[in-house]
Amino acid sequence: MKAIITVVGRDSKGIVAGVSGKIAALGLNIDDISQTVLDEYFTMMAVVSSENHLDFTTLRDDLTQFGKTLNVKINIQSAAIFDAMHNL
Repeated sequence: MKAIITVVGRDSKGIVAGVSGKIAALGLNIDDISQTVLDEYFTMMAVVSSENHLDFTTLRDDLTQFGKTLNVKINIQSAAIFDAMHNL
């Protein structure tokens, strides 16, 4: 399983540490990561993977709830969506 995680919100300390810790706790590996601060807003995109088949609804719910604790919006999408778009 391969997925894309995005994180957006007002910049504050601990976002990368918190999100990467949550990703690990969910059993996902970070394959690639990019983050920047645009004006006062933090943005991050991570490509994650797992050898296990994980339920995206559960992952999305867990990440959404966790994002609230950091005051950011976290989303996860299957990389298969992006692969399919390029094959059209």
